[in-house]
Amino acid sequence: MVSTRLLAAFLISALAVTSAFAQDRRVPSSQAELRLSYAPIVQRVRPAVVNVYAAKVIQNHNPLLDDPIFRRFFGVPGQQPEQMQRSLGSGVMVDPSGLVVTNNHVIEGADQVKVSLSDKREFEAEIVLKDTRSDLAVLRLKDVHEKFPTLDFANSDELQVGDVVLAIGNPFGVGQTVTHGIISALARTQVGITDYQFFIQTDAAINPGNSGGALVDMTGKLAGINTAIFSRSGGSQGIGFAIPANMVRVVVASARNGGKAVKRPWLGARLQAVTPEIAETLGLRRPTGALVASIVSGSPAARAGLKPSDLIVAIEGQPIDDPNAFDYRFATRPLGGAAEIDVQRAGRPMKLTVPLETAPDGGRHEIVLTTRSPFQGAKVANISPAVADEMHLDMDSEGVVVTDVADDSIAANYGFQKGDIIVAVNGENIAKTSDLERATHENSRVWRIKLVRGGQQISATLGG
Repeated sequence: MVSTRLLAAFLISALAVTSAFAQDRRVPSSQAELRLSYAPIVQRVRPAVVNVYAAKVIQNHNPLLDDPIFRRFFGVPGQQPEQMQRSLGSGVMVDPSGLVVTNNHVIEGADQVKVSLSDKREFEAEIVLKDTRSDLAVLRLKDVHEKFPTLDFANSDELQVGDVVLAIGNPFGVGQTVTHGIISALARTQVGITDYQFFIQTDAAINPGNSGGALVDMTGKLAGINTAIFSRSGGSQGIGFAIPANMVRVVVASARNGGKAVKRPWLGARLQAVTPEIAETLGLRRPTGALVASIVSGSPAARAGLKPSDLIVAIEGQPIDDPNAFDYRFATRPLGGAAEIDVQRAGRPMKLTVPLETAPDGGRHEIVLTTRSPFQGAKVANISPAVADEMHLDMDSEGVVVTDVADDSIAANYGFQKGDIIVAVNGENIAKTSDLERATHENSRVWRIKLVRGGQQISATLGG
């Protein structure tokens, strides 16, 4: 009897659950419900998303071919074979005249760049501006006489975790593809991709070839430029990163104004992260903010009254969690005005106004060293405030900094890196690029070099 009652009760509850599910699962009652879709947004924005093809000629280097006796004996021509190296990415049309924004790493070192539109037409493109600090580049289509569809910029500061977004690009070269997901996180600062570590994280599928493509919000505006993925397999694992539209806007504005480099505000102070130990010392409830470590005399920070040990907690009302967040917020402020920052000094809150102006760049004197020496193929510059800011050098650094090293050059083969500071060569101090250039003209069989890399001094002896 008991078991019969239990069975009856179970059947009644099962019928109730089945009835509930049946109520949830119903046939759409109208055409509108049946046709809920992202298609209208995709149709509107898709023509503004392009494919970017970059090609670079590389020289196949065989060290045996450097030997003239080997070439004469075996009849090998002195000209070494060339090979075309190609890369594929995506881009976004941001100006009807044919201005395209993409990732710098998509076109880095390219000898030829082509842009393919969604209607299959192809155009040669010139590189208008490259900004390695944000990993963005701006291209312009050549020989065009028409207006192109574009995407408007969203205000990326208004995005929220959970917002639905679409990623449009050309993954794996299969053609233009649309994926959808949500914003998983904002203000990701520990990614290590660019100087300005402040990314939108999304679970919309982003794969190789998506770099430079559009991350679009539900109003059809550009929320960000898809840049990187976290993956152990090489494919999408639901963790993708995009550069916020507000940073993209700054780079595009510089290109529209004819600039070859992006002009950004300069603070003139070195900031450091707040560790749990520092937070405890300062009496903070949690380790947040950007701590002022040092200040350049006469800089905007100094004129605003900022002092060492001040804790920056907000800029223009936007909270600051760490120095990366401050760098991004400050870099996206327009030049010519001022920014209000919230500071805690000895536990007391206060507001300071920092003028927004560029770093002094007089006396850079950037040159490429061409004389045969261990430095051949390196580009070097004097350390001006602007160079120190761009290269993240200590503000009191002395010497000549390496700003670039040509691939397969003698300097690259010897292991010189971007950011190395050359302080002495063969016992002579190097204070200016002219000093280093003069040193390279010496016929020396042994080169004794002192340099600073990552704050550490290195001494090396190289063969001539």
